[in-house]
Amino acid sequence: MTFATSKAPAVLVLADGTVFQGLACGRRGSVVGEVVFNTGMTGYQEVMTDPSYSGQLVTFTYPELGNTGVNDQDQEADQPHALGLIARQLAPLASSWRCSQSLPDWLDHHGVIGIHGIDTRALVRHLRDAGAMNGVISSDGRSPQALLEDLRSAPSMQGLNLADRVSTTEAYTWTSRCAAAFDQRLQPRPERPFRVVAIDFGIKRAILDRLVGHGCEVIVLPASTTLDEVIRHQPEGVFLSNGPGDPSAVTGGIALAKGLLQQKNLPLFGICLGHQILGLALGGTTFKLAFGHRGLNHPCGTTGQVEITSQNHGFALDAQSLPADTVVVTHLNLNDQTVAAMAHAHQPVFGVQYHPEASPGPHDADHHFARFVELMAERR
Repeated sequence: MTFATSKAPAVLVLADGTVFQGLACGRRGSVVGEVVFNTGMTGYQEVMTDPSYSGQLVTFTYPELGNTGVNDQDQEADQPHALGLIARQLAPLASSWRCSQSLPDWLDHHGVIGIHGIDTRALVRHLRDAGAMNGVISSDGRSPQALLEDLRSAPSMQGLNLADRVSTTEAYTWTSRCAAAFDQRLQPRPERPFRVVAIDFGIKRAILDRLVGHGCEVIVLPASTTLDEVIRHQPEGVFLSNGPGDPSAVTGGIALAKGLLQQKNLPLFGICLGHQILGLALGGTTFKLAFGHRGLNHPCGTTGQVEITSQNHGFALDAQSLPADTVVVTHLNLNDQTVAAMAHAHQPVFGVQYHPEASPGPHDADHHFARFVELMAERR
């Protein structure tokens, strides 16, 4: 599958006035969001459709995108949630036995505005020094000065509750996708699956697949769900999902987690935003990282055991804020010593900051799903 490389001009303007000139891809126009970078060498379609990237313009550090096009199986949601794409180069040929569309055509179809042909190494070095910041991608011909004016009124990611924006509005039961048939980690389903309620703060389909793969029957509920609604489903365990935005702003989710913690011996498992919400409900606080952790090779662990993990988050739990008599930090991010996983000292409750489902990424951390199932099995 071939496609013509765009020669239309585009510009990326950062909130500090830095300007990058490039070429347009996807839909023409302008879009404002937080400019972040992902260091993974694969998985551009999974990244673009991950609801955790809502409100963001994603810079891909891998220098060439689009080699394998896009397909219907690698989606983490029905449509892209990242607002914009920033790339060094788009491949002139898309080729894969699963390819159904080229990346630029897919972006255009879904209304995603992008820019390519810029020095992404220089951009990432700037973001590492100055921190993630708002920016605007534009191919509508306006000057950088005019675009900078738009940026001045754009809200910061800090303080934004985006979970309600991306969450499902109706409850549903999840069954694995056909794509899961390629997953060699699938396990036989038990005669009586474990009943899990998953709270959708921006959940990835790969997480739902892994829960099903480990023998769970998964009922997905909206982020606005009340404690009574959760308990009505008589769950054997509750999962708090990943999602976008500032965890401290998800006040409804924090209140729900506090209520769930009061339920006697109910297993709780949180990933990414869900992990942070658990930490906040347990009395901790969160803070915004300078440029976040977004990639596929972050080492995490303690006491000599290391997992190479897939990560995507811009906030973290403050280790010093977690009550020492209640919370045990079980894993650290070995790059910067931030909290990578924690567990309740007395209840079957734990969370991981990274993504054990991968998609994309290594499978080192898949055992966390088995741990959740073990906690439920112990209480049958």
